[in-house]
Amino acid sequence: MSLIYLDYNATTPLADEVIEAMKPFMGEHFGNPSSSHFMGQRVRLAVEEARLQVASLLGCHADEIIFTSGGTESNNMAIKGAALANRSKGNHIITSCIEHPSVLEVCHWLETQGFRITYLPVDEYGRVNVDAFKAAVDEKTILVSIMHSNNETGSLQPINEIGRLAKQLGILFHVDAAQSIGKVPVKVNDFWADLLSIAGHKFYAPKGIGALYIRRGVKLEKILHGASQEFGWRPGTENVIYIAGIGRASKLVEERLEDDSVHLKWMRDRLEAGLFKGIEGIKLNGHPELRLPNTLNISIAGIEANALISELSDIAISTGAACHSQQQQTSHVLKAMNLAFEYITSALRFSVGRKTTEEEVDRAVEEIVLAVKRMRGEESSLSFTENVDIKLTQYTQGLGCACKLRPAVLEEVIKKIPLAFSTPNLLVGYETSDDACVFKIDESLAIVSTLDFFTPIVDNPYEFGAIAAANSLSDIYAMGAKPLYALNIAAFPSNRLPLRVLENILKGAADKAAEAGIPITGGHTIDDIEPKFGLAVTGIIHPNKILRNYGAKPGDQIILTKPLGTGILSTALKQGLLSISTKEILLKNLLALNKKSAEIMISFPVTACTDVTGFGLLGHLLEMCKPNHLGARLRRNTIPLLPEVETLAMAGIIPGGSKENLEFVKNDVVFIENISLTLQYIYSDAQTNGGLLMAIHREKAQDLLDALHEAGILEASLVGEFTDSGKIEII
Repeated sequence: MSLIYLDYNATTPLADEVIEAMKPFMGEHFGNPSSSHFMGQRVRLAVEEARLQVASLLGCHADEIIFTSGGTESNNMAIKGAALANRSKGNHIITSCIEHPSVLEVCHWLETQGFRITYLPVDEYGRVNVDAFKAAVDEKTILVSIMHSNNETGSLQPINEIGRLAKQLGILFHVDAAQSIGKVPVKVNDFWADLLSIAGHKFYAPKGIGALYIRRGVKLEKILHGASQEFGWRPGTENVIYIAGIGRASKLVEERLEDDSVHLKWMRDRLEAGLFKGIEGIKLNGHPELRLPNTLNISIAGIEANALISELSDIAISTGAACHSQQQQTSHVLKAMNLAFEYITSALRFSVGRKTTEEEVDRAVEEIVLAVKRMRGEESSLSFTENVDIKLTQYTQGLGCACKLRPAVLEEVIKKIPLAFSTPNLLVGYETSDDACVFKIDESLAIVSTLDFFTPIVDNPYEFGAIAAANSLSDIYAMGAKPLYALNIAAFPSNRLPLRVLENILKGAADKAAEAGIPITGGHTIDDIEPKFGLAVTGIIHPNKILRNYGAKPGDQIILTKPLGTGILSTALKQGLLSISTKEILLKNLLALNKKSAEIMISFPVTACTDVTGFGLLGHLLEMCKPNHLGARLRRNTIPLLPEVETLAMAGIIPGGSKENLEFVKNDVVFIENISLTLQYIYSDAQTNGGLLMAIHREKAQDLLDALHEAGILEASLVGEFTDSGKIEII
C-alpha cells in the first residue's frame, strides 16, 4: 500500500514545474553568474528572473530580495545583522517564546553579547497578545521578530497589528514567514515588515535555498564577508540551480494560491472531522479559525504520540518540528501554551499539501482510528493476519540498552536508597556500580543474581529474544561467574501485537540460554504499551574469585573484546539505513555470548572487569576508575569500531542515550584536540550486549589477548592502560 504523506509542514516535494526550471542549469547553462562572458550573463539573467519572481510573490522590489541557503540563514542574517547594526540605538529585542530554533538560538546568542531579550508569552491558542507586546517595548527596543504562522500548531500571529505598532515606534520588524508561503497570502507591506524570511522547501522548491527580504534603507551588519554577490549582503557564487527552482516555485504560488488554499482547507477539515468523529477524547491544539489552512495539531487522551506513530507504518505524520533533532523532545510551543504534560506527549501534527487526496485522507482516518482503538484495547491484536511482517522497533521509542535511565539520574536515585539491612554475606550490592548482587552461601560458594531487560533493538522477535538473553547473561560472565538458570521478564502490548510475537521472543531467549548451557525455568509478564524483554539470571562463583568492576591498579592494561557502535548501527537499522553486509555484522555481534571471553579471562590475573552496555565505553570505564580514584589512557587507533559507525555518526544517527552518556562523562574525560565530536559520541555510544572490558597485569596482557584471538575473538583489542591521573585521556 502506498505511503500517505501528511507532513508537508516539515518539507514538500519538488513541483514538476520547478524540476523543469532547474534542469537547464544542471547541464548546458553551467556558467558562473559573475562571469562577464555570454555563458555567465545567460545564467545571471536567470538569477535576476528568479529574484523578480520572488519579489512579485512578496510584493516588493527585486533589489530587496537576497538569496540565502534557507530559513535558518535568513533568520540569522536578519536578526544578528539588525541587532549589531543598531547597537548604538539600544540593546533590547522582542520575540516570542514559540519561535523556530533559528530565531530562539540567535536570541540566546545575542544575550551573551550584551543584548536584552524579551520572550513574549502566548495564550491557550498559541497566539501572541498585542497588549503584551506594547507593554514590553521600551526606549532601548531596536528590533521585533515574530513568526507569521507557527510550524507546529499553524496558529497565525497578529502580525499586521504588531508591524503597524513597530512602524509607529520606529522599531525594526522582522517576520519569519517560512511556514506561510503557499498557504496564505504573504505581502511585506501588509505586514509592515522591514525584514522577512522564507524557505524554499516549504513551498515545493529545493531544500537548501531561501530568501531574505530587506526593505530599502534598512541597515544590517554583514554576517558573511567576501565578494560582492547579492548586492554585497551575501558573498559567494550563487546557487543558480536552486535559485531557478525557488523562482519558479514562487511563480507557481502566485498562480495557484487561491485554489491551493481552498484545497488545503478542504483536506484539513475532512481529516479533522473524520478523526473527531472516530476517536473519543481529542483536543485541538491551536486556534480553531486563525490558523494555516493545511495544519491540524491534536492530542488524543491516553495515547502517547510516538507509540501511535509506530503503529502507522505507511502514514507520515509528526509529533513536532521534524528538522530540529533526531532526539525525542517535548514541544516548547505546546509547553508555552500551558498544555498538560499528557497532552503534550500525545500531540500529533498533520499537515496536508497540494497532492493530498480525499482517498488518502479517508484511508489515514481509518488506519488512525483503528490504531487508537487497538492501543486502548477496544480492538484486538488478533486482527493481525499471519502473513503481516511485524517490525518490532516500530513499536518502541528506545532501542536496547540505549533506553536505560540516564547515568546522572540513576546515580542520584541510588544515593538516596539506604540498605534495608546489612549482612557480611552480601558481597556485592547496589552500593557499587556492578550490575549484579552476590550473596555468600558458605566459604566455597556464592550466588550471583542479575537482571536486565530492554526494548527491541531489532525487528525480528526471535532475534530480539536471543539478543536480550545474551545481554542479560553478560553481567554473569563479567563477574567471572557461571550461570545456572534464568527467569523471563517480559512486558508485552497484547492489544497492539499478536501473541505469536511474544512466543517467538521467548523461543529466541530459550535457544540462546541453551547455547549458554542453562534452562529458563519460568518468569513474569505484564501488559504494557511497548514490548520489553530480558532475563533474571542466577549463577555461582567462589567468594574469593569474584571480579568486580573496580580493583584495577595503575599500569594495568585494558582489553576490550568487542567493537563499539551497536547503538548507532541499531538506530540506523531502525531507519532502514544499514547495508545488508553491515546488518549481518551487527547481528552477529549482538547475538554473540561473552561466554568464551569469560572462560578465557578467568585463567588470567584479571583485576577488574565489566561489560560495556548502556553507559558506553567511557561510562563503564569511569565506573572502573572512580572507586580507587584512578584514571585511564586510551589509544584511539586501537579502539575497535563496527563498520559504517563513523559515517552514520557524522550524519547525526546517534541515540539520545549516547549523547546523554557523553554529557555525563565529559568532566572526567580529556580528549586531545583532534578527537572529533563524532568520535566522542562513538566512545560514549550506548551498547547492547557489548564486549567485556578487562583490567589485567601488564606482563600478562599480551598473553590474554593472544588467547582471545586464538579462540576466534578476533576483534579483541588492547586499548589502553589505567593511570593514577584521576582522568580518562584519549590520545
